[in-house]
Amino acid sequence: MLSTAHHADVVIIGAGIAGLSAAHQLTSAGVSVSVLEAGPRVGGRMTTEEVDGFRLDHIGPLLSTSYPELRAAPGLEGLLRNFAPGVLVHSEGRQYRTGVARQVRSARGAFKAARALASAPRPPMGGPIDQARLGAALARLATTPATRILARPERTALAALSTRGLPSRTVNGFLRPLLAALLSDPGLTTSSRCADLALRSYARGRLCVPSGGSATLPELLAAALPPGTVRTGVHVTAADITSVRTKEHGELGCRSLLLATGASAAAELLPGLRVPPFHPVTVLHHTAPAPPPTGASLLLDADRSGPVAHTCVMSEVDPSRVPPGRTLITSTVLGTPPPDLDRSVRTHLAALYGTPTDDWELLAAHHDPEAVPAMPPPHDLRRPVRLLDGLYVCGDHRDTSSVQGALFSGRRAAHAILGDLGIRPGHLESELREAA
Repeated sequence: MLSTAHHADVVIIGAGIAGLSAAHQLTSAGVSVSVLEAGPRVGGRMTTEEVDGFRLDHIGPLLSTSYPELRAAPGLEGLLRNFAPGVLVHSEGRQYRTGVARQVRSARGAFKAARALASAPRPPMGGPIDQARLGAALARLATTPATRILARPERTALAALSTRGLPSRTVNGFLRPLLAALLSDPGLTTSSRCADLALRSYARGRLCVPSGGSATLPELLAAALPPGTVRTGVHVTAADITSVRTKEHGELGCRSLLLATGASAAAELLPGLRVPPFHPVTVLHHTAPAPPPTGASLLLDADRSGPVAHTCVMSEVDPSRVPPGRTLITSTVLGTPPPDLDRSVRTHLAALYGTPTDDWELLAAHHDPEAVPAMPPPHDLRRPVRLLDGLYVCGDHRDTSSVQGALFSGRRAAHAILGDLGIRPGHLESELREAA
């Protein structure tokens, strides 16, 4: 016999940010929800561990203050910590700060900023006129509706870079390393539409990270749900539209089932569900006697001269991640990591930061072979979240492979569930079409 405590209108399997996003939409509409998570805590891949007072992300995605879902999600006020405006680009032994990412609102503003840079050393992305053209291109992209981007011809991101009317030094010296960092795709095999959406978010906002680590985001989302909605340490062994069988609590009844796990785990419960290829990511955390003099900037390697794609002094970006007076440098390696990981990374970091790294201490290194679902063309940015009446799926593998995509896929799935239950969602369909 099922007790009423073991019944909900909707059972959500997986307490990552996609499932938690869906849970908020459903509970706000008066639907009873039970979120089941096999792990000991919420968050899925957005995990942060504490080591000697340091808060270290397993996979630390770059966020943008322009993400619509972050602005709309409850309980996230004051969550984000911004990087310094623009980025630092390392090329041929020097660091160059870009001025094009500082929320250039118009082509006229871009050319005005370029005149101010006319006396500066020639950066890898070109001189003042080249930077002005880049700023104007980003300004146009920032004001382009997402629906127009989704209607553009689709190719790989790398192939599309040559069609932007920008010189190769601008493409290779700035756009290519930036997109690799935003997409976690060093080869830029991602759909050009997804790449344009990522650049659009970059041009419209500021790069940022969650205060206290990536896990803070799902923890706050879970805390804003009604008490008892989320249950951790619950292992689902089988599931169908009307019931879920668990190792710990037996069978739980429901009216609808939403799979909000990663793609591989979802396919185990739903054989036949397509599993995309993935981009592997390795994140390393070092502590140093003193912080490198880059402040809170994101540092990219335009020359691709080593394993590190991007790095930052995380203690300058988010001091809440470190004990008082300590330094934390967080670096990301894309693709297959080298066998001598720490030595190769510290050698590369010495060149990027222009400072010896022999006395840097490795705190942790985390490798995830399925960190980011790949989005090669043709890529459906709105893969169906409704498989049939009563059975739904969400996650970054159903949308764009980003925090924004995961949150938005959860909202799409919730709207589909509410529609099948005959409940009018709180957001209009036009908002769903425009969000990206």
